[in-house]
Amino acid sequence: MKGNITVTESALAAILGLAAHEVPGVLGMSPAGIRESISRILGRSEASEGVVVKPDPNAAGKYQADLYVVVAFGSRIPTVVDSIGERVHWAAKSLAGAELSTVRIHVVGVSRG
Repeated sequence: MKGNITVTESALAAILGLAAHEVPGVLGMSPAGIRESISRILGRSEASEGVVVKPDPNAAGKYQADLYVVVAFGSRIPTVVDSIGERVHWAAKSLAGAELSTVRIHVVGVSRG
C-alpha cells in the first residue's frame, strides 16, 4: 500500500514522552505549561505530558522538542540527560519517521521516587 502517513505533533510528543520514561533515572515528566498543570489537577494525564513538539522554522520537515523531566535522586543527571536525548532521537526516527533538529531537556525536579 502506498500513500502518505502523517504523524501529528501530539502523537510525536506522546512517543517522545513514553521513550523518555524508559530511561533509567527518569521518574516522570513535569507539566510544560499552565494547560497541562490544570489537566493534572483535574486528574487527566497523557503520555505527551511534559513534552512540547513544534516544527523547526529553520529546517523544513524537522521538529524541535522540549522535554520537562523529574529525575531520581542519586542519578547522574548528565548521564540521564544524554540517555534521554539518544532515546528520543531514536524513537522519533524509528517509530514515527520524524527528524528532530533540536532536543532540549529541562530537568525541573529531583525526587527520591
